[in-house]
Amino acid sequence: MPHPIRPGRTAVLAAASLFAIPALAGCGGGSDDADKGERTATATPSAGGATGGAVGGTGEGKSALPAALSGQRLSWSSCPAPSAAQGTAKAPGKGWECATMKAPLDYAKPKGETVGVALIRKKATDADRRIGSLVYNFGGPGASGVATLPQAAEDYTKLNASYDLVSFDPRGVGNTTTVKCLDDKTLDTDPGSGDALKDIKRHTRACVKNSAKVLPHVGTATTARDMDLMRQVLGDKKLNYFGISYGTELGGVYAHLFPKNVGRTVFDAVVDPTRDPVRSGLAQAKAFQKALESAMAYCAEEYAENCPTGKTAAEGNRRINAMLAELDKKPAPTESDRKLTKDLALTAIGATLYEGEEGWDILAPSLAEVMGDDGTGTSLLMIADLYNGRDDKGRYSNMHAANGAITCADTRSRHSRADVDAERPAFEKASPVFGPSMVEGLLGCSQWPVRGTADKPEVSAPGAAPIVVVGNTGDPATPVEGARRMARQLGKGVGVNLTVDGEGHGTYGDNRCATKAIDTFLINGKAPADGTVCK
Repeated sequence: MPHPIRPGRTAVLAAASLFAIPALAGCGGGSDDADKGERTATATPSAGGATGGAVGGTGEGKSALPAALSGQRLSWSSCPAPSAAQGTAKAPGKGWECATMKAPLDYAKPKGETVGVALIRKKATDADRRIGSLVYNFGGPGASGVATLPQAAEDYTKLNASYDLVSFDPRGVGNTTTVKCLDDKTLDTDPGSGDALKDIKRHTRACVKNSAKVLPHVGTATTARDMDLMRQVLGDKKLNYFGISYGTELGGVYAHLFPKNVGRTVFDAVVDPTRDPVRSGLAQAKAFQKALESAMAYCAEEYAENCPTGKTAAEGNRRINAMLAELDKKPAPTESDRKLTKDLALTAIGATLYEGEEGWDILAPSLAEVMGDDGTGTSLLMIADLYNGRDDKGRYSNMHAANGAITCADTRSRHSRADVDAERPAFEKASPVFGPSMVEGLLGCSQWPVRGTADKPEVSAPGAAPIVVVGNTGDPATPVEGARRMARQLGKGVGVNLTVDGEGHGTYGDNRCATKAIDTFLINGKAPADGTVCK
Protein backbone atom coordinates (compact mmCIF):
# COMPACT_ATOMS: atom_id res chain seq x y z
CA MET A 1 0.00 0.00 0.00
CA PRO A 2 1.49 3.38 -0.92
CA HIS A 3 2.20 5.48 2.15
CA PRO A 4 1.91 9.18 1.31
CA ILE A 5 3.17 10.45 4.66
CA ARG A 6 6.66 11.89 4.51
CA PRO A 7 9.29 9.58 6.05
CA GLY A 8 10.36 11.89 8.86
CA ARG A 9 6.83 12.43 10.06
CA THR A 10 6.13 8.71 9.95
CA ALA A 11 9.21 7.94 12.03
CA VAL A 12 8.35 10.48 14.70
CA LEU A 13 4.74 9.34 14.98
CA ALA A 14 5.66 5.67 15.06
CA ALA A 15 7.89 6.52 18.00
CA ALA A 16 5.66 8.95 19.84
CA SER A 17 2.48 6.97 19.45
CA LEU A 18 3.66 4.01 21.46
CA PHE A 19 2.17 5.70 24.46
CA ALA A 20 -1.45 5.01 23.75
CA ILE A 21 -2.57 2.62 21.04
CA PRO A 22 -5.43 0.75 22.72
CA ALA A 23 -4.24 -2.74 21.84
CA LEU A 24 -1.23 -2.22 24.08
CA ALA A 25 -1.38 -3.38 27.67
CA GLY A 26 -0.86 -0.30 29.79
CA CYS A 27 -0.50 0.05 33.53
CA GLY A 28 -3.26 1.40 35.69
CA GLY A 29 -4.15 2.64 39.11
CA GLY A 30 -6.56 0.70 41.24
CA SER A 31 -6.37 -1.97 43.89
CA ASP A 32 -2.93 -2.12 45.45
CA ASP A 33 -3.44 -5.81 46.23
CA ALA A 34 -4.29 -6.82 42.69
CA ASP A 35 -4.30 -10.57 42.31
CA LYS A 36 -2.42 -11.27 45.53
CA GLY A 37 -0.72 -14.62 45.47
CA GLU A 38 -0.84 -14.82 41.67
CA ARG A 39 2.41 -13.09 40.81
CA THR A 40 4.70 -15.45 39.00
CA ALA A 41 7.75 -13.29 38.41
CA THR A 42 10.12 -11.43 40.68
CA ALA A 43 12.91 -8.94 40.32
CA THR A 44 14.79 -7.57 43.28
CA PRO A 45 15.12 -3.78 43.39
CA SER A 46 18.45 -2.62 44.77
CA ALA A 47 18.77 -0.42 47.79
CA GLY A 48 18.12 3.26 47.45
CA GLY A 49 14.69 3.14 45.94
CA ALA A 50 15.58 1.44 42.71
CA THR A 51 12.07 1.23 41.48
CA GLY A 52 11.57 3.72 38.71
CA GLY A 53 10.35 6.34 41.13
CA ALA A 54 9.82 8.77 38.28
CA VAL A 55 6.35 9.82 39.17
CA GLY A 56 7.38 10.67 42.70
CA GLY A 57 10.25 12.75 41.41
CA THR A 58 12.85 11.31 43.78
CA GLY A 59 14.60 8.85 41.52
CA GLU A 60 17.42 6.55 42.58
CA GLY A 61 19.31 8.69 45.06
CA LYS A 62 21.34 11.84 44.62
CA SER A 63 24.90 10.84 45.38
CA ALA A 64 27.56 12.88 43.61
CA LEU A 65 28.96 11.21 40.52
CA PRO A 66 32.65 10.34 40.30
CA ALA A 67 34.78 12.39 37.94
CA ALA A 68 35.24 9.34 35.73
CA LEU A 69 31.57 9.72 34.80
CA SER A 70 30.88 13.46 35.03
CA GLY A 71 34.14 14.30 33.25
CA GLN A 72 34.16 11.52 30.67
CA ARG A 73 35.07 12.32 27.07
CA LEU A 74 32.84 10.73 24.47
CA SER A 75 34.40 8.90 21.54
CA TRP A 76 32.29 9.89 18.52
CA SER A 77 32.46 7.87 15.31
CA SER A 78 30.35 7.17 12.23
CA CYS A 79 27.05 5.46 12.98
CA PRO A 80 26.26 1.88 11.97
CA ALA A 81 22.81 0.85 10.83
CA PRO A 82 20.40 0.65 13.78
CA SER A 83 20.21 -2.70 15.51
CA ALA A 84 17.08 -4.84 15.40
CA ALA A 85 16.28 -3.68 18.95
CA GLN A 86 16.44 -0.04 17.84
CA GLY A 87 14.32 -0.65 14.75
CA THR A 88 15.70 -1.76 11.41
CA ALA A 89 16.75 1.12 9.14
CA LYS A 90 19.64 2.19 6.94
CA ALA A 91 22.78 3.69 8.46
CA PRO A 92 22.21 7.44 8.82
CA GLY A 93 25.21 8.33 6.67
CA LYS A 94 27.39 11.42 6.38
CA GLY A 95 27.24 14.00 9.15
CA TRP A 96 25.94 11.67 11.82
CA GLU A 97 28.08 10.54 14.75
CA CYS A 98 27.39 7.98 17.46
CA ALA A 99 28.88 7.42 20.90
CA THR A 100 28.23 5.59 24.15
CA MET A 101 28.03 7.45 27.47
CA LYS A 102 28.77 5.63 30.70
CA ALA A 103 26.23 6.08 33.50
CA PRO A 104 25.66 4.34 36.84
CA LEU A 105 23.40 1.33 36.68
CA ASP A 106 22.05 2.58 40.03
CA TYR A 107 22.41 6.27 40.89
CA ALA A 108 22.30 5.33 44.59
CA LYS A 109 25.61 3.54 43.96
CA PRO A 110 27.45 5.99 41.68
CA LYS A 111 30.79 4.20 42.04
CA GLY A 112 29.27 0.83 41.24
CA GLU A 113 28.47 -0.91 37.98
CA THR A 114 28.00 1.26 34.89
CA VAL A 115 25.86 0.93 31.78
CA GLY A 116 26.22 2.37 28.30
CA VAL A 117 23.74 4.97 27.01
CA ALA A 118 23.62 5.08 23.20
CA LEU A 119 23.86 8.60 21.72
CA ILE A 120 23.65 10.14 18.26
CA ARG A 121 24.32 13.69 17.04
CA LYS A 122 24.56 15.88 13.98
CA LYS A 123 26.70 18.95 14.55
CA ALA A 124 25.33 22.45 13.99
CA THR A 125 25.72 23.47 10.37
CA ASP A 126 26.52 27.13 11.15
CA ALA A 127 29.36 27.23 13.67
CA ASP A 128 29.07 31.01 14.09
CA ARG A 129 25.43 30.73 15.20
CA ARG A 130 25.82 27.60 17.33
CA ILE A 131 23.92 27.75 20.63
CA GLY A 132 24.75 24.29 21.95
CA SER A 133 23.10 20.87 21.94
CA LEU A 134 19.36 20.29 21.48
CA VAL A 135 18.41 16.93 22.98
CA TYR A 136 15.34 15.10 21.63
CA ASN A 137 13.14 12.42 23.11
CA PHE A 138 10.50 11.18 20.67
CA GLY A 139 8.23 9.46 23.15
CA GLY A 140 6.84 6.03 23.76
CA PRO A 141 8.12 5.30 26.24
CA GLY A 142 10.15 2.92 24.16
CA ALA A 143 11.30 4.95 21.15
CA SER A 144 14.93 4.73 20.09
CA GLY A 145 16.20 8.25 19.59
CA VAL A 146 19.28 6.91 17.83
CA ALA A 147 17.10 5.33 15.13
CA THR A 148 14.42 8.05 14.98
CA LEU A 149 16.36 11.33 14.85
CA PRO A 150 18.05 10.77 11.46
CA GLN A 151 14.70 9.83 9.89
CA ALA A 152 13.09 12.97 11.30
CA ALA A 153 16.01 15.37 10.84
CA GLU A 154 14.68 16.98 7.65
CA ASP A 155 11.98 18.64 9.76
CA TYR A 156 14.66 20.15 12.01
CA THR A 157 16.94 21.64 9.33
CA LYS A 158 16.43 25.20 10.55
CA LEU A 159 17.19 24.24 14.13
CA ASN A 160 20.27 22.29 13.01
CA ALA A 161 21.89 25.53 11.88
CA SER A 162 22.04 26.68 15.51
CA TYR A 163 22.15 23.41 17.42
CA ASP A 164 23.88 20.09 17.46
CA LEU A 165 20.88 17.76 17.10
CA VAL A 166 21.26 15.05 19.76
CA SER A 167 19.18 12.07 20.78
CA PHE A 168 19.65 8.86 22.72
CA ASP A 169 18.20 5.49 23.61
CA PRO A 170 16.67 5.88 27.10
CA ARG A 171 17.03 3.19 29.75
CA GLY A 172 15.55 -0.10 28.58
CA VAL A 173 15.27 1.06 24.96
CA GLY A 174 17.18 0.03 21.85
CA ASN A 175 20.86 -0.37 22.69
CA THR A 176 20.70 1.06 26.24
CA THR A 177 20.20 -1.65 28.92
CA THR A 178 17.89 -3.39 26.45
CA VAL A 179 14.74 -4.87 27.94
CA LYS A 180 14.04 -8.24 26.33
CA CYS A 181 10.77 -10.11 26.77
CA LEU A 182 9.07 -12.38 24.21
CA ASP A 183 11.07 -13.49 21.18
CA ASP A 184 10.28 -12.52 17.59
CA LYS A 185 8.75 -15.87 16.69
CA THR A 186 6.27 -15.67 19.56
CA LEU A 187 5.38 -12.07 18.73
CA ASP A 188 4.88 -12.98 15.09
CA THR A 189 2.90 -16.19 15.33
CA ASP A 190 1.22 -16.53 18.72
CA PRO A 191 -2.27 -14.96 18.69
CA GLY A 192 -2.54 -15.11 22.48
CA SER A 193 -4.83 -17.14 24.68
CA GLY A 194 -7.81 -14.80 24.60
CA ASP A 195 -7.32 -14.25 28.34
CA ALA A 196 -5.58 -10.90 28.86
CA LEU A 197 -4.40 -11.64 32.39
CA LYS A 198 -2.95 -15.01 31.39
CA ASP A 199 -1.08 -13.43 28.47
CA ILE A 200 0.24 -10.63 30.70
CA LYS A 201 1.57 -13.17 33.20
CA ARG A 202 3.44 -14.94 30.42
CA HIS A 203 4.82 -11.65 29.10
CA THR A 204 5.99 -10.59 32.57
CA ARG A 205 7.71 -13.94 33.18
CA ALA A 206 9.61 -13.53 29.92
CA CYS A 207 10.70 -9.98 30.80
CA VAL A 208 11.99 -11.06 34.20
CA LYS A 209 13.72 -14.14 32.81
CA ASN A 210 15.57 -12.11 30.17
CA SER A 211 15.99 -8.71 31.85
CA ALA A 212 15.68 -9.00 35.64
CA LYS A 213 18.91 -7.09 36.29
CA VAL A 214 17.87 -3.94 34.43
CA LEU A 215 14.15 -3.78 35.25
CA PRO A 216 14.65 -1.87 38.52
CA HIS A 217 16.69 0.79 36.68
CA VAL A 218 14.58 1.88 33.68
CA GLY A 219 12.19 4.35 35.34
CA THR A 220 11.72 7.89 34.09
CA ALA A 221 13.57 9.57 36.98
CA THR A 222 16.65 7.46 36.24
CA THR A 223 16.56 8.49 32.58
CA ALA A 224 16.15 12.12 33.66
CA ARG A 225 19.36 11.74 35.67
CA ASP A 226 21.04 10.29 32.59
CA MET A 227 19.98 13.42 30.71
CA ASP A 228 21.65 15.67 33.27
CA LEU A 229 24.82 13.62 33.04
CA MET A 230 24.48 13.91 29.25
CA ARG A 231 24.24 17.69 29.57
CA GLN A 232 27.53 17.78 31.48
CA VAL A 233 29.32 15.40 29.15
CA LEU A 234 28.16 17.34 26.07
CA GLY A 235 29.57 20.52 27.63
CA ASP A 236 26.29 22.41 28.02
CA LYS A 237 25.57 24.62 31.05
CA LYS A 238 21.83 24.16 30.49
CA LEU A 239 19.85 21.33 28.91
CA ASN A 240 18.11 22.50 25.74
CA TYR A 241 15.40 19.93 25.12
CA PHE A 242 12.61 18.99 22.70
CA GLY A 243 10.23 16.37 24.11
CA ILE A 244 7.39 14.77 22.17
CA SER A 245 4.54 12.73 23.69
CA TYR A 246 6.00 10.70 26.59
CA GLY A 247 9.10 12.86 26.08
CA THR A 248 7.10 15.68 27.67
CA GLU A 249 6.65 13.65 30.85
CA LEU A 250 10.35 12.86 30.87
CA GLY A 251 11.09 16.55 30.37
CA GLY A 252 8.72 17.51 33.17
CA VAL A 253 10.40 15.10 35.58
CA TYR A 254 13.80 16.48 34.54
CA ALA A 255 12.61 20.04 35.17
CA HIS A 256 11.38 19.02 38.62
CA LEU A 257 14.65 17.32 39.54
CA PHE A 258 16.98 19.91 37.96
CA PRO A 259 15.07 23.22 37.62
CA LYS A 260 18.22 25.35 37.55
CA ASN A 261 19.60 23.32 34.64
CA VAL A 262 16.61 23.84 32.33
CA GLY A 263 17.54 25.61 29.11
CA ARG A 264 15.32 26.32 26.11
CA THR A 265 12.73 23.57 26.31
CA VAL A 266 9.68 22.61 24.24
CA PHE A 267 7.02 20.01 25.00
CA ASP A 268 4.86 18.96 22.00
CA ALA A 269 1.89 16.53 22.32
CA VAL A 270 1.82 16.73 26.08
CA VAL A 271 1.11 14.04 28.66
CA ASP A 272 -1.35 15.18 31.34
CA PRO A 273 0.57 15.05 34.65
CA THR A 274 -2.56 15.44 36.80
CA ARG A 275 -4.41 12.23 35.90
CA ASP A 276 -3.87 8.77 37.31
CA PRO A 277 -3.72 5.89 34.80
CA VAL A 278 -7.48 5.22 34.89
CA ARG A 279 -8.49 8.83 34.31
CA SER A 280 -5.78 9.17 31.69
CA GLY A 281 -7.03 6.03 29.93
CA LEU A 282 -10.60 7.33 29.89
CA ALA A 283 -9.47 10.66 28.47
CA GLN A 284 -7.55 8.86 25.75
CA ALA A 285 -10.53 6.63 24.95
CA LYS A 286 -12.68 9.72 24.45
CA ALA A 287 -10.00 11.41 22.37
CA PHE A 288 -9.46 8.36 20.16
CA GLN A 289 -13.20 8.09 19.62
CA LYS A 290 -13.41 11.78 18.76
CA ALA A 291 -10.58 11.40 16.25
CA LEU A 292 -12.19 8.30 14.73
CA GLU A 293 -15.51 10.08 14.32
CA SER A 294 -13.73 13.01 12.67
CA ALA A 295 -12.10 10.52 10.31
CA MET A 296 -15.46 8.90 9.54
CA ALA A 297 -17.08 12.29 8.86
CA TYR A 298 -14.20 13.11 6.51
CA CYS A 299 -14.64 9.74 4.82
CA ALA A 300 -18.37 10.31 4.26
CA GLU A 301 -17.69 13.71 2.71
CA GLU A 302 -14.66 12.80 0.59
CA TYR A 303 -15.56 9.26 -0.48
CA ALA A 304 -19.38 9.53 -0.50
CA GLU A 305 -20.93 6.16 -1.39
CA ASN A 306 -17.51 4.53 -1.41
CA CYS A 307 -16.89 5.35 2.25
CA PRO A 308 -16.63 2.01 4.10
CA THR A 309 -17.89 3.49 7.38
CA GLY A 310 -21.13 4.91 5.98
CA LYS A 311 -22.70 8.30 6.53
CA THR A 312 -22.87 8.65 10.32
CA ALA A 313 -20.67 7.99 13.33
CA ALA A 314 -23.16 5.49 14.75
CA GLU A 315 -23.19 3.56 11.49
CA GLY A 316 -19.39 3.68 11.30
CA ASN A 317 -19.01 2.38 14.86
CA ARG A 318 -21.33 -0.52 14.05
CA ARG A 319 -19.49 -1.41 10.85
CA ILE A 320 -16.04 -1.29 12.44
CA ASN A 321 -17.12 -3.33 15.46
CA ALA A 322 -18.74 -5.89 13.16
CA MET A 323 -15.49 -6.13 11.20
CA LEU A 324 -13.49 -6.57 14.41
CA ALA A 325 -15.87 -9.26 15.66
CA GLU A 326 -15.50 -11.13 12.37
CA LEU A 327 -11.71 -10.86 12.53
CA ASP A 328 -11.83 -12.22 16.07
CA LYS A 329 -13.56 -15.32 14.75
CA LYS A 330 -11.70 -15.56 11.46
CA PRO A 331 -8.58 -13.45 10.77
CA ALA A 332 -8.36 -12.01 7.25
CA PRO A 333 -5.87 -13.27 4.66
CA THR A 334 -3.12 -10.97 3.40
CA GLU A 335 -0.57 -11.02 0.59
CA SER A 336 1.90 -12.62 3.01
CA ASP A 337 1.57 -15.89 4.91
CA ARG A 338 0.38 -13.94 7.96
CA LYS A 339 -3.20 -12.98 8.73
CA LEU A 340 -4.84 -9.82 10.00
CA THR A 341 -6.21 -10.39 13.50
CA LYS A 342 -8.62 -8.26 15.47
CA ASP A 343 -5.83 -6.79 17.60
CA LEU A 344 -3.66 -5.98 14.59
CA ALA A 345 -6.59 -4.29 12.87
CA LEU A 346 -7.38 -2.20 15.94
CA THR A 347 -3.72 -1.21 16.25
CA ALA A 348 -3.66 -0.10 12.61
CA ILE A 349 -6.89 1.91 12.90
CA GLY A 350 -5.56 3.71 15.95
CA ALA A 351 -2.20 4.37 14.30
CA THR A 352 -3.77 6.20 11.36
CA LEU A 353 -5.53 8.60 13.72
CA TYR A 354 -2.20 10.09 14.79
CA GLU A 355 -1.75 11.53 11.30
CA GLY A 356 -4.83 13.75 10.93
CA GLU A 357 -6.17 13.98 7.37
CA GLU A 358 -3.14 12.20 5.92
CA GLY A 359 -3.96 9.22 8.08
CA TRP A 360 -7.68 9.42 7.31
CA ASP A 361 -6.91 9.08 3.60
CA ILE A 362 -5.02 5.87 4.42
CA LEU A 363 -7.68 4.52 6.76
CA ALA A 364 -10.64 4.69 4.36
CA PRO A 365 -9.24 2.46 1.56
CA SER A 366 -7.61 0.15 4.11
CA LEU A 367 -10.96 -0.48 5.80
CA ALA A 368 -12.64 -0.88 2.42
CA GLU A 369 -10.12 -3.58 1.56
CA VAL A 370 -11.09 -5.65 4.61
CA MET A 371 -14.82 -4.94 4.45
CA GLY A 372 -15.07 -5.57 0.70
CA ASP A 373 -15.80 -8.75 -1.19
CA ASP A 374 -12.18 -9.93 -1.09
CA GLY A 375 -11.89 -9.34 2.65
CA THR A 376 -8.11 -8.98 2.58
CA GLY A 377 -6.10 -7.28 5.31
CA THR A 378 -2.80 -6.47 3.62
CA SER A 379 -2.93 -2.70 4.10
CA LEU A 380 -3.96 -2.75 7.74
CA LEU A 381 -1.31 -5.38 8.47
CA MET A 382 1.36 -3.14 6.91
CA ILE A 383 0.26 -0.23 9.09
CA ALA A 384 0.26 -2.40 12.22
CA ASP A 385 3.74 -3.68 11.40
CA LEU A 386 5.05 -0.13 11.05
CA TYR A 387 3.56 0.76 14.40
CA ASN A 388 4.77 -2.45 16.07
CA GLY A 389 8.35 -2.01 14.87
CA ARG A 390 8.35 -5.18 12.77
CA ASP A 391 10.66 -5.30 9.76
CA ASP A 392 10.22 -7.37 6.59
CA LYS A 393 12.37 -10.15 8.08
CA GLY A 394 10.05 -10.62 11.03
CA ARG A 395 12.31 -8.87 13.53
CA TYR A 396 10.77 -6.57 16.12
CA SER A 397 12.33 -3.60 17.84
CA ASN A 398 12.13 -3.75 21.62
CA MET A 399 9.89 -0.67 21.88
CA HIS A 400 6.85 -2.50 23.26
CA ALA A 401 8.92 -4.44 25.78
CA ALA A 402 10.52 -1.19 26.92
CA ASN A 403 7.16 0.58 26.97
CA GLY A 404 5.74 -1.85 29.49
CA ALA A 405 8.89 -1.96 31.61
CA ILE A 406 9.14 1.82 31.93
CA THR A 407 5.43 2.41 32.42
CA CYS A 408 5.11 -0.23 35.12
CA ALA A 409 8.30 0.85 36.91
CA ASP A 410 6.90 4.37 37.11
CA THR A 411 3.45 3.44 38.42
CA ARG A 412 2.51 2.49 41.98
CA SER A 413 -0.92 0.91 41.62
CA ARG A 414 -1.83 -2.45 40.15
CA HIS A 415 -5.16 -3.38 38.67
CA SER A 416 -7.06 -6.59 39.31
CA ARG A 417 -9.64 -8.23 37.06
CA ALA A 418 -12.35 -6.90 39.40
CA ASP A 419 -11.00 -3.36 38.99
CA VAL A 420 -11.08 -3.68 35.21
CA ASP A 421 -14.62 -5.06 35.18
CA ALA A 422 -15.74 -2.13 37.34
CA GLU A 423 -14.22 0.38 34.88
CA ARG A 424 -15.47 -1.38 31.75
CA PRO A 425 -18.81 0.48 31.34
CA ALA A 426 -17.09 3.87 31.51
CA PHE A 427 -14.48 2.89 28.91
CA GLU A 428 -17.03 1.38 26.54
CA LYS A 429 -19.17 4.50 26.85
CA ALA A 430 -16.15 6.69 26.15
CA SER A 431 -15.30 4.72 23.01
CA PRO A 432 -17.47 1.97 21.51
CA VAL A 433 -14.56 0.97 19.26
CA PHE A 434 -11.44 1.37 21.40
CA GLY A 435 -12.88 1.22 24.92
CA PRO A 436 -13.19 -2.58 25.25
CA SER A 437 -9.51 -3.04 24.39
CA MET A 438 -8.25 -0.06 26.36
CA VAL A 439 -9.87 -1.19 29.59
CA GLU A 440 -8.21 -4.62 29.27
CA GLY A 441 -4.92 -2.78 28.90
CA LEU A 442 -5.24 -1.65 32.50
CA LEU A 443 -4.14 -5.16 33.51
CA GLY A 444 -0.75 -4.59 31.92
CA CYS A 445 1.17 -3.90 35.14
CA SER A 446 -0.79 -6.28 37.37
CA GLN A 447 2.06 -8.80 37.60
CA TRP A 448 5.01 -6.41 37.33
CA PRO A 449 7.61 -6.83 40.10
CA VAL A 450 9.05 -3.29 40.07
CA ARG A 451 6.71 -0.65 41.45
CA GLY A 452 6.86 3.14 41.34
CA THR A 453 6.11 5.48 44.23
CA ALA A 454 3.06 7.33 42.85
CA ASP A 455 0.58 7.31 39.97
CA LYS A 456 1.22 10.81 38.61
CA PRO A 457 4.52 12.45 37.68
CA GLU A 458 5.82 15.31 39.80
CA VAL A 459 6.67 18.12 37.38
CA SER A 460 6.61 21.29 39.47
CA ALA A 461 9.75 23.24 38.61
CA PRO A 462 9.98 26.50 40.56
CA GLY A 463 12.87 28.61 39.35
CA ALA A 464 13.16 26.90 35.97
CA ALA A 465 13.42 28.86 32.73
CA PRO A 466 10.22 29.14 30.63
CA ILE A 467 9.09 25.92 28.95
CA VAL A 468 6.84 26.16 25.87
CA VAL A 469 4.04 23.58 26.14
CA VAL A 470 2.13 22.83 22.91
CA GLY A 471 -1.16 20.94 22.56
CA ASN A 472 -3.30 20.07 19.55
CA THR A 473 -7.11 20.18 19.89
CA GLY A 474 -7.54 17.04 17.78
CA ASP A 475 -4.79 14.93 19.36
CA PRO A 476 -6.13 11.41 20.08
CA ALA A 477 -3.29 10.22 22.32
CA THR A 478 -2.48 13.27 24.43
CA PRO A 479 -5.70 15.33 24.68
CA VAL A 480 -5.18 19.08 24.54
CA GLU A 481 -6.18 19.68 28.15
CA GLY A 482 -3.03 17.82 29.17
CA ALA A 483 -0.88 20.63 27.76
CA ARG A 484 -2.80 23.25 29.72
CA ARG A 485 -2.47 21.25 32.92
CA MET A 486 1.23 20.60 32.34
CA ALA A 487 1.80 24.34 31.92
CA ARG A 488 0.03 25.02 35.22
CA GLN A 489 1.82 22.21 37.07
CA LEU A 490 5.24 23.41 35.95
CA GLY A 491 4.50 26.61 37.83
CA LYS A 492 3.89 30.30 37.37
CA GLY A 493 6.36 31.84 34.99
CA VAL A 494 7.60 28.43 33.83
CA GLY A 495 4.86 26.80 31.73
CA VAL A 496 3.93 28.76 28.60
CA ASN A 497 0.88 27.24 26.89
CA LEU A 498 0.44 27.28 23.10
CA THR A 499 -2.71 25.67 21.67
CA VAL A 500 -3.05 24.53 18.05
CA ASP A 501 -6.50 24.14 16.51
CA GLY A 502 -5.78 21.05 14.44
CA GLU A 503 -5.80 17.27 14.10
CA GLY A 504 -3.21 14.61 14.84
CA HIS A 505 -0.52 13.85 17.38
CA GLY A 506 2.03 16.64 17.60
CA THR A 507 2.29 19.98 15.83
CA TYR A 508 5.88 20.73 14.84
CA GLY A 509 6.34 20.59 11.07
CA ASP A 510 2.59 20.37 10.46
CA ASN A 511 1.30 23.72 11.70
CA ARG A 512 3.19 26.75 10.37
CA CYS A 513 2.18 29.03 13.22
CA ALA A 514 3.30 26.59 15.92
CA THR A 515 6.49 25.66 14.07
CA LYS A 516 7.45 29.32 13.72
CA ALA A 517 6.74 29.99 17.40
CA ILE A 518 8.85 27.00 18.47
CA ASP A 519 11.72 27.94 16.15
CA THR A 520 11.68 31.53 17.40
CA PHE A 521 11.83 30.37 20.99
CA LEU A 522 14.57 27.80 20.51
CA ILE A 523 16.73 30.02 18.29
CA ASN A 524 16.11 33.50 19.70
CA GLY A 525 14.87 32.71 23.20
CA LYS A 526 11.59 34.60 22.74
CA ALA A 527 8.63 32.57 24.01
CA PRO A 528 5.11 33.11 22.65
CA ALA A 529 2.59 34.78 24.92
CA ASP A 530 1.01 32.33 27.33
CA GLY A 531 -2.37 31.26 25.95
CA THR A 532 -1.49 31.84 22.28
CA VAL A 533 -3.73 29.95 19.84
CA CYS A 534 -2.58 28.86 16.38
CA LYS A 535 -5.17 28.05 13.71
